[in-house]
Amino acid sequence: MRFDVIVVGAGPAGSTTARGCAERGLSVLLLDKAEFPS
Repeated sequence: MRFDVIVVGAGPAGSTTARGCAERGLSVLLLDKAEFPS
């Protein structure tokens, strides 16, 4: 599987970045060490 953007860390900055990229039509992989939902 290929992604346009890989964001490491799903904190406030990572989540905002991932969402912004996805809203612009990019495929995004968001990675975090924690399991969601927590």
